[in-house]
Amino acid sequence: MEEMSGAEWRAFVSEGTRTGKLATVLADGRPHVTPIWFVVDEDLLFTTHATSVKARAIARDPRVCLCVDDQAPPYSYVMAHATASTSEDLDEMLVWATRIGARYMGAERADEFGRRNAVPGELLVRLTPTRVVAKAGVAD
Repeated sequence: MEEMSGAEWRAFVSEGTRTGKLATVLADGRPHVTPIWFVVDEDLLFTTHATSVKARAIARDPRVCLCVDDQAPPYSYVMAHATASTSEDLDEMLVWATRIGARYMGAERADEFGRRNAVPGELLVRLTPTRVVAKAGVAD
């Protein structure tokens, strides 16, 4: 098993259509984990409706953790502890929602998904990593 560099873990989480598993904390202290579609620049970005469980949890406590893994041998994973911030800027949201649509639905449907998800009531969520654990070849 080896530690991934910053460039390696960013490439790993950006590969294909791997989903992230986002962990937040509910109001009563229970953990909440949900899969998300996301893209990477320096931060990790996704969209969600402002009334979703994850959006409400982030509003209460912006500390989150995102896990992305490879489910095939030799198994690898990235766990990014992060601080979440949100934006309602529809122009910025359209850019990122379109990129997310392209990643998960293909270039031919990117605009459709971008426009569907960059609407009032949605939030653009930016996760700024504070600590990253990134391991490659866990089973080696």
